[in-house]
Amino acid sequence: MVIHRRAAATWFAGGLIAFATVLMLRPIVTHEQAQAARPPAGISAQQVSAVEPDTSRDSAHTVSTRERADAIARAQIWRAPATPIARAHFGADSRAPSLIECRFHFADLGGTTPKFDCLLPSGKELRIKYGHGAEVPAEAAATRLLASLGFGADIVTPLERLRCFGCPNEPFLTSKLVEATGTQPLVERAVDEDDYVEFEWVGVEQKFVARPIESESQKGWAFFELDSVDPSKGGAPRAHVDALRLFAVFLAHWDNKADNQRLVCLSDAWRKGTPCPEPFLLVHDLGSTFGPNRVDLDEWEQAEIWEDRAACKLSMEKLPYGGGTFGPTRVSERGRRFFAKLVGELSDAQLTDLFTWARFDKSRSLWKDTSPVSEWVRVFKKRARQISEGPQCPDV
Repeated sequence: MVIHRRAAATWFAGGLIAFATVLMLRPIVTHEQAQAARPPAGISAQQVSAVEPDTSRDSAHTVSTRERADAIARAQIWRAPATPIARAHFGADSRAPSLIECRFHFADLGGTTPKFDCLLPSGKELRIKYGHGAEVPAEAAATRLLASLGFGADIVTPLERLRCFGCPNEPFLTSKLVEATGTQPLVERAVDEDDYVEFEWVGVEQKFVARPIESESQKGWAFFELDSVDPSKGGAPRAHVDALRLFAVFLAHWDNKADNQRLVCLSDAWRKGTPCPEPFLLVHDLGSTFGPNRVDLDEWEQAEIWEDRAACKLSMEKLPYGGGTFGPTRVSERGRRFFAKLVGELSDAQLTDLFTWARFDKSRSLWKDTSPVSEWVRVFKKRARQISEGPQCPDV
């Protein structure tokens, strides 16, 4: 009986915490203001398609450890982009709306980056990243760059304004408290669904559309597992593997824990219990890039690419957490040349559009200076030359 009382007291205390949090963080827009501000007909389906993710193949297939290892051995890493790199568009999409409306939806949220899920009128679910930090611009630029060059990535698109109905003022914190206390029904009753909160310059995440391959104990992949990709079994050639390693170091992608990468199956015909015909390795989260502290020009310029240029040895040991799952490794000459070929097709105008679109020149903190886009282009090209120029890499 004492145990039951303690459990009830714990639940009640948690409920009070969550309820008080919602009261403190309730939307500051009244029902009347919401009705007046609501656009007459919403946005068109074409506009939504510019930022709406397709989650039709999201649910993972759970496989054995042996089947997962086989999929990694046979996995590809790069595909020729549909649009030639030299013609890729890195500026703002003219179809994308400046305002989107959605309705707040409770979801399990990992990590520490402020985020939440909300539903469009169509029922599609959006993952929204918000706040004044540097993660949204970093991830926007890095994911668009990699995807345009032929690597797999979840795209993050900047959106000027998001109007979230039924949304707490601080949705990430509220979601975390609700998850910890199990008080979702209580919190939902405390929030007026006709009230809304507006967020400025959020990131809308669009998942790479493919079914994840996961085992009971492993849901992503670590960079040291790239050693297991085997061309003799149909896996990616060493040049593609090494180009991805070079891009990780080039961007200073130190937050590369397994949860931030994903093993997927590109084939629609894959059936559970059979090997995936087209396994593919992609990057899930690139928010910690362009400098150890994210979008820091001086730190990015100074971040080392080579531990030993003569041996073509890479390392991230001087970056946060010792570079995560990226251990010291040597890359091949073919990988170095493949990286140089891809980056060499980018023009100054494209890089200018990329950093402008991702808002690298906009202030995000009172404590951090901004740098002009031209400087970001300069450092990008400088770091690329550190890889493309110089002697050949020794045989690996």
